[in-house]
Amino acid sequence: MERTLAIIKPDAVKKRIIGKIVGRIEEEGFGIVRMKLVHLTADEARGFYIVHKDKPFYGSLCEFMSSGPVVIMVLEAEEAIKRWRETMGATDPAKANPGTLRRAYGFSIERNAVHGSDARETAEFEINYFFKK
Repeated sequence: MERTLAIIKPDAVKKRIIGKIVGRIEEEGFGIVRMKLVHLTADEARGFYIVHKDKPFYGSLCEFMSSGPVVIMVLEAEEAIKRWRETMGATDPAKANPGTLRRAYGFSIERNAVHGSDARETAEFEINYFFKK
């Protein structure tokens, strides 16, 4: 079994579609190991996205992610990282496959409803960032 971090972003929380996303997670066969609703501070968002600090979207991403509550989860399944990324769809909702969460609920590259770890090392960092050992 593999674990990955998933976040329901502020845009999706604001749209009141947490239940739809969690339902989809369960339908896809993921176990939800940990889950919490939090409102990230600007510093927490900056620390979480530190890997992107030199990219032009870093500031706006951190501002967005601290703009409202988010739901943070640890998902568990066989090939959880790969499967969660497939369920989410491409970062740009306009390029995401039909049936994916981002295609269904995303608005833009930044406001795309959900986040997921992209590799085992990233998942380990991200899970430990929000759920200390």
